[in-house]
Amino acid sequence: MWNAGKIWLCFGAVFLSCSGYTWPLPDQLSAAQQRELKELQQDVETEIEELCCQNELKRCCVEKKKSLAQRNMEEWEGLIDSLKELKSTPDEEEAIKWLEEYNEELRQRNVRNAEANWAQATNITDENAAKVVEVTLEVTKWSLKKMEEAKKFDTSGFSDDVKRQFKMITTSGSLSDEEKQRQLAEIGTELEKIYSTGTVCQADGTCLKLDPDLEGIIAKSRDYDRLTWAWLSWRDAVGPPMKDKYAQWVALLNEGAQENGFADKGVLWRGAYEMPDGKLEEMVDAVWEQVKPLYTQLHAYVRRKLSEKYGADKVSTTGHIPAHLFGNMWAQQWNNIYDIVVPFPDQPEIDVSDTMVEQGYDALRMFKTAEEFFKSIGLRPMPQTFWDKSMLTRPDDREVVCHGSAWDFYHLPGDTDVRIKMCTKVNQEDLYVIHHEMGHIEYFLTYEDQKTLYRGGANPGFHEAVGDTIALSVNTPGHLKKIGLLQNVGHNQDFEINELLKMALAKLAFLPFGYMIDKWRWRVFSGDITPDNYNTGWWNLRMKYQGIKPPVERTDKDFDPGAKYHIPSGTPYIRYFFSFIAQFQFHQALCKEAGHDGPLHKCDIYESKAAGTKLKNMLSMGESRPWPEAMKAITGQEKLDPSAILKYFEPLEKWLREQNKDEKLGWD
Repeated sequence: MWNAGKIWLCFGAVFLSCSGYTWPLPDQLSAAQQRELKELQQDVETEIEELCCQNELKRCCVEKKKSLAQRNMEEWEGLIDSLKELKSTPDEEEAIKWLEEYNEELRQRNVRNAEANWAQATNITDENAAKVVEVTLEVTKWSLKKMEEAKKFDTSGFSDDVKRQFKMITTSGSLSDEEKQRQLAEIGTELEKIYSTGTVCQADGTCLKLDPDLEGIIAKSRDYDRLTWAWLSWRDAVGPPMKDKYAQWVALLNEGAQENGFADKGVLWRGAYEMPDGKLEEMVDAVWEQVKPLYTQLHAYVRRKLSEKYGADKVSTTGHIPAHLFGNMWAQQWNNIYDIVVPFPDQPEIDVSDTMVEQGYDALRMFKTAEEFFKSIGLRPMPQTFWDKSMLTRPDDREVVCHGSAWDFYHLPGDTDVRIKMCTKVNQEDLYVIHHEMGHIEYFLTYEDQKTLYRGGANPGFHEAVGDTIALSVNTPGHLKKIGLLQNVGHNQDFEINELLKMALAKLAFLPFGYMIDKWRWRVFSGDITPDNYNTGWWNLRMKYQGIKPPVERTDKDFDPGAKYHIPSGTPYIRYFFSFIAQFQFHQALCKEAGHDGPLHKCDIYESKAAGTKLKNMLSMGESRPWPEAMKAITGQEKLDPSAILKYFEPLEKWLREQNKDEKLGWD
């Protein structure tokens, strides 16, 4: 390759320029290489003239020639090999043609890959699982072949866009050994199957699934022992069967990353943010430190309320909170215990779930409601294929992956195929989730004209943030009134504190969880956390960042990370931390564009075409530019900035500080 051979070219140019040798310019080398080679020859000749007296130049060259001839033959053979490599490297015009073919074949393979994974996610069978493995292996094999082809191109003189595409193609963590590829695919499929088919049986013989059964118990029960049973049973059902498989899976992922020049898989994952290694973690550390004081205030308030509910013997007012008391199986969001922690119980509660049932809402109407919001700001309606092919409710006749997700089937513009898979329940929380997932769909639709390589978010966090940005408007009392789900809207301070606290239970409470998941995995990949202490490492981080603890003793025979979907599915998680900060940045920028005048938490961009245009301009970029440029396109700044989320919750923070003035903050 050109860059790799430059030392040899310098070595050879000195020798050949003195010997009268003619470089093979016209036929064997591309035009770009000919130009660079001529420039190199000129530089070498100038250097020779500086080293040798003009009158003795010939003798000087002869001496150099003799000196070079005495070099090790292996060095000379290396020079010849580098020249041969140069002869086979095409110029940029050919590279562009190669990329066009690559992008189209990648699109077609993405279609097949999406179809196979969709079939398995919506009908879990051994046959469909085998198909996923087969397609995954085909894609991996093809990607490795194309990566080796791509590495033959000298991109140093290419345009930035062409360079970017080649970098994306040649950045890989794939294993070269086909048998190991198969092992990796099979283990990944098995891990997801363990999670998705996990059940817990009660003493009376009835068996419960995670969704809606166990999650329902955690969300609604206020019986401490019943909550403990549900929390523990799920982890004991799915964790231990995964542990050894997960360790094998990590080892194979790391081996693939190391084959491709990365220290471990975590380095490769962080590379998706196009920041020097270490800078992503440095950035999120800095953001966390800015929001941590507000989280600590929320934690202290919730801890006191839970202690009042369950007793000081179960919940200390100065330490960690038992993890099963937050109304969520993973304690990642706490909004299901709003009834326990509500500041002003006499104020009307904005939960329109009952109203939705009374008004005859079903899954289809909920999705149509979300679609209407996106249409109102000038984004696209869902194509007919969306309504024909999506899975909007849980089917009765087969096992499915209920975890909500949005899918792009990479069809050509005009033949669009995008879908959502979700086991929708008629309640306000799922209405929120639908807006989130449809945000992914709008992203797919808006960048569908991009090259296949660029059909993705500016970074993984952008994709997660878009739908949630819309949902910040959807959940305002003003918007719920506009769409007929709320009759009266409160305006007093007590009502606003209630609503801000409810939002904080969903948004602020999530941040340390979103932060620590990949903190754990990065350390697993690096070897700092080993299989022997997976569980200890997991709980050390949860205790440190979230201020929570397991309700019963856990050991390293357990594998509690496996109880969270994104661990067995291998989905990087720092994207969610990024998105929970970025969505408030987006919201603030769009509210300004919509002409909103007032507190940020009251803004609703519904029906603002100006806000929609600004959002659309960012979405249309896809992954064609580094994420700071996309961030600037919508917010005017190039960094992840927590000032917007702090501004949003400013009235709540002031109130919490007053409530906690006599509390011991923190949990260490």
